Amino acid sequence: MKKLIYTGIFICMAMSLFGQSYVEGCVYEDLNRNGRRDKKEKGIARVAVSNGIEVSQTDASGKYRLPAGGDFIVFVIKPAGYQSALDEFNLPQSYYRHKPAGSPESFYQGVKPTGTLPASVDFALYKYDEQEAFTALLFGDTQPYNEQEVEYLKRGVIAETQPVQGLSFGITLGDLVGDRLDLHLSYKQAIKQIGIPWYNVMGNHDMNYDAKEDHFSDETFEAHFGPNNYSFNYGKAHFIVLDDVLYPHPLTGNGYWGGLRDDQLAFVKNDLAYVPHDRLIVVSMHIPLIDSEGEEAFRDADRQELYKIVKDYSHVLFLSAHTHFQEQHIIGKEQGLDRENPIYEYNVGTACGDWYSGILNDKGIPVSTMRDGTPAGYAFLKIEGNQYVLVYKILGRPEDYQIALYHPQALPFRQATTASLYANFFMGSPADTLEYRIDSGKWMKMQRVEEFDPAYYRYVQDWDYLDDLPPGRRPSNPIVCKHLWKSKIPTTLPVGEHRIEVRAKDRFNRMYTSESIYRTKN
Repeated sequence: MKKLIYTGIFICMAMSLFGQSYVEGCVYEDLNRNGRRDKKEKGIARVAVSNGIEVSQTDASGKYRLPAGGDFIVFVIKPAGYQSALDEFNLPQSYYRHKPAGSPESFYQGVKPTGTLPASVDFALYKYDEQEAFTALLFGDTQPYNEQEVEYLKRGVIAETQPVQGLSFGITLGDLVGDRLDLHLSYKQAIKQIGIPWYNVMGNHDMNYDAKEDHFSDETFEAHFGPNNYSFNYGKAHFIVLDDVLYPHPLTGNGYWGGLRDDQLAFVKNDLAYVPHDRLIVVSMHIPLIDSEGEEAFRDADRQELYKIVKDYSHVLFLSAHTHFQEQHIIGKEQGLDRENPIYEYNVGTACGDWYSGILNDKGIPVSTMRDGTPAGYAFLKIEGNQYVLVYKILGRPEDYQIALYHPQALPFRQATTASLYANFFMGSPADTLEYRIDSGKWMKMQRVEEFDPAYYRYVQDWDYLDDLPPGRRPSNPIVCKHLWKSKIPTTLPVGEHRIEVRAKDRFNRMYTSESIYRTKN
């Protein structure tokens, strides 16, 4: 058994937080799935259990022991090949809250008093036919601010994903709701319709804003979803979920800052002490580690410490949301990563898109295209062993719709023009290559640029030129798109109709194509 990893900071924190008491119990195989340990049900050895900082493994009889205190959550780290019982909302019941006095008083209700710590806190697991090749469903911010937007969520991404077969579980990457923490129940009722186990990340719009300390900003989230820092295994992948929203802001006391407390970093370090280095590590957070808009949105010391903790794992993926646009970041030595092969962070496009804005589609749901021109949607994380691929699925469009083209519909024959061909490759990254050709001619490379997506820019301007107010909310102003490619569009071709083809080869060696038509005229 590997020893627990400690730091000087952690030791001081643990002493003040836990004192000298302990929590102990058994992790057992629940053969009849009745939620209690019967005489013939044996303990499971070498299962990791955590108190949110320390991590221990069960002994040969399935027993564990960890430091405890007056306010903490103990949880089992689901091993591969097992599943925890699910509640009525398909949320894993893999934890026990110990909060004898309940949550501090807050505008939104937290955890009710739990009473004394039981003599034995046991966790039931049952065997599950878990494949090494599986698919997880990813939602960026769902973020409804009212019940009407909960309905948009249900009639949009939930209705579309509910019939999808072969999904193992789902994750929402924070901002489950928009400040209205009483909507957490409506969110859970909506998500359960998909019918698969669901994991949740806490976002900055899921917090108790009247909390005076970061440790108490999650009380309502905890009441609905349990711990906001935890992990689980599936196949040969190890998933870590972290609340990376520091609130109140540790420097100004106003607002929030992206980052991780010392106890959270200690948990990640202790958790990974039991994870083999050949596993895929998937870290799910809300605020992205890299901020492409040039602001210091994430505390650098915490980011660098996280890089150090995961650097010996060859296969790592960071997932985030929060921004309401889509981007892939390549994290390498320039960003402080001490290793040769880079790590990717996928900042997932949001399920609510641009906060449920814009014109209504034929289903009465806001189109809600995001500020970089990415349509609202969701993602699939497809894993085989320790390898992964990502797919972003546009709501209401075929899965192969990955590139939107923008160009003039007509151009003057043999006249100079400043018009261009643009290709918005929604999941594009700097590692990808885009090419175009006209009328089956020679393939030519397109140039990656950082500009406003012209189609989205026009969409917002069209909205502003309307004489009457249409249903829905005005879209947000455009931002620079980081997955946009550009090229010249020829006017020297014969007068008439010409076919444009664009193809994109991504970092997973997949090829996507898109076609369009323009005309040259005298």
